[in-house]
Amino acid sequence: MSNIRFKALEIAISRNKRSFIASSHKVSDYFGELTFNQSVMREYMPKEAVDRLMSSVNSGEKIDRELADQVAAALKGWAIAKGASHYTHWFHPLTGSTAEKHDSFIFPTADGKAIENFRGDELIQQEPDASSFPSGGIRNTFEARGYTAWDPTSTAFIMDDTLCIPTIFVSYTGEALDYKTPMLKTLHALDKEATAVCKYFDPSVTKVIATLGWEQEYFLVDTALFHARPDMALTGRTLFGHASAKDQQLSDHYFGTIPERVMDFMKEFEYEAHRLGIPVKTRHNEVAPNQFECAPVFEEANVAVDHNQLLMHILEKVAKRHNMTVLLHEKPYLGINGSGKHNNWSLSTNKGENLLSPGKTPESHLQFLTFLVNIIKAVDQHADLLRSNVASASNDLRLGANEAPPAIMSVFIGSQLSHVLDEIEKSGGSQNKSKALNEPTALNIPKIPEILLDNTDRNRTSPFAFTGDKFEFRAVGSSMSCAKPMIALNLIVADQLKKFRYEVDLLISAGAPKEDAIYQVIKRYITESNRIRFEGNSYSDDWAMEAEQRGLSNIPSTPEAIRVMVKPEIIRLYEEHNILTERELLARYDINLENYIKKVQIESRVMGDLSINHIIPTAIRYQNTLIDNVTGLKEVLDNKTFVKLSNNQMQNIKEISEHISIIRTLVYEMVECRKVANKMENVEEKANEYNQKILPYFEKIRYHVDKLELLVDDELWPLPKYRELLFIR
Repeated sequence: MSNIRFKALEIAISRNKRSFIASSHKVSDYFGELTFNQSVMREYMPKEAVDRLMSSVNSGEKIDRELADQVAAALKGWAIAKGASHYTHWFHPLTGSTAEKHDSFIFPTADGKAIENFRGDELIQQEPDASSFPSGGIRNTFEARGYTAWDPTSTAFIMDDTLCIPTIFVSYTGEALDYKTPMLKTLHALDKEATAVCKYFDPSVTKVIATLGWEQEYFLVDTALFHARPDMALTGRTLFGHASAKDQQLSDHYFGTIPERVMDFMKEFEYEAHRLGIPVKTRHNEVAPNQFECAPVFEEANVAVDHNQLLMHILEKVAKRHNMTVLLHEKPYLGINGSGKHNNWSLSTNKGENLLSPGKTPESHLQFLTFLVNIIKAVDQHADLLRSNVASASNDLRLGANEAPPAIMSVFIGSQLSHVLDEIEKSGGSQNKSKALNEPTALNIPKIPEILLDNTDRNRTSPFAFTGDKFEFRAVGSSMSCAKPMIALNLIVADQLKKFRYEVDLLISAGAPKEDAIYQVIKRYITESNRIRFEGNSYSDDWAMEAEQRGLSNIPSTPEAIRVMVKPEIIRLYEEHNILTERELLARYDINLENYIKKVQIESRVMGDLSINHIIPTAIRYQNTLIDNVTGLKEVLDNKTFVKLSNNQMQNIKEISEHISIIRTLVYEMVECRKVANKMENVEEKANEYNQKILPYFEKIRYHVDKLELLVDDELWPLPKYRELLFIR
């Protein structure tokens, strides 16, 4: 048997084995088996040490070296028992993905042997090379030192026989070079301010936790077809491609039967995810062909972010075993739906109470209204900041494309809650009775009993929608780290709750009863933030005009959107809550601009290469075939018959020539514009040049290439077409 055939058989056996394991055992039998969870801790550590560790995690107190040594010894023993030979500090640099440097457990001894060793100081801190990670000028390339530090609030896990320890990543001088550091800081700030507000209603509340449930959308494509498309392989999306005669028009893929080949892939990635403690619960077909979605149970936000980063890696790894490639790009195909990552965000207390779960009546649950209105107020005040934190070159292609929320930030809360807030706004200065929030609604359908409807329907067009007991931030892109938008959301809500508490305490100190003081401030906030609430179709052109009249921003491009990050008031906001310094924010601004420039630059280069070296030569080859055919007809037909029969072919030859000429001209013009932009030293000017001068060429060039796709012989066309890419076989 040849090596290739033997390898194929080995892969098939391995796949069948994994499929058997996943199908013949309950998920609960293997869920979290590759995580250092509390159950494992109690097996490998003394009870007193586990209790001290959990107390430190819950209170935020520092972990001493003695306890760190105990945890390290337990981690080593457990990891080696699971077959691990190495460990790594697993962190989230500003690339948007994850990073790791593996070290072996071995420690040489004097007798020429070696022992496995892992100490507390190796658990707590590591020193990876920081020179080539994005830093926005915080670090020079020749200054390589950076530090990773253990995050005990996120569970360690084993991936590919390596113990992975979640960590933060900072520079030698202490600046954050990752997403986890500011994420943890905003969670602390939000906990502090939300807990203080909760004490107005329940003094026994000691902690508020931000929870997150993400929904991950993605496309699948055959790996062979993926590699036959240089644009997909290099940019993650198709830069060319005429629409397929059939794509998503019939909505027959949405929630349809999952294809058998895809189901095999889903079962395996869910198995891998469950072993790593990722509580993936939902799977289904999405709107576009070959588009799918998975979603987990809600978790504490920091852990949820880690799990999403890990899941994206698992999706890509497992797909390869099934000869498929996962596309996480927000808009891999023109003309059909792109992919998002809806971030479902809420707040819970240490007592298990969801602060965004409505009570039976407004007066009996003033706490719910307090948090609801403050969140709406925060979004109204900082809509542009939220927009900036979902901005990217790829997400710009999706937002507002009649399949995703527009770039205009607005809040949807549903008709019932809108009525409640409107009634409060019209009321006097103290509490009044309003319609119950959870009042049953009769559907008047025979044999169907009364159903307790949610307080809000789902508005799929809203970028920030209240969906019953949580807010769904739908503008987040599918390839993004959840941490980026969650940092901004946590921060603005924490800041708003701080302002709310200050205003309420002023009224109380002036003699107002506590409930009346809260109610008066809420009422004013409802009026002040009324412009951000929108219950209609956010896709419509009418909304864009109305939003402009309301004074809401409509920022279409990333360079313009991220400029808000360096506004003086935003810098003060981040510094006041000790999240990021001015230096760190300026660095992130530069990193985002550079990332945008490089993404558009790469796409421009790929587009030029494909056009000049693939598309045009193919079109000329086919054109020559037509010319030869016309010449042959002229030799065998009389002139009258020849003129009659050759008209169509002559027209095709003419059209192909025109498209070739225009494509070549546009590509050369685009290249010259790129040369001008590349000479610019100011990164902001350079990003604007790429956005305003170079990006517009993409649509123009694509139009003519896609027209050639319809004219050139299918057998000659160098790129797999949409009809081939969009349907798993």
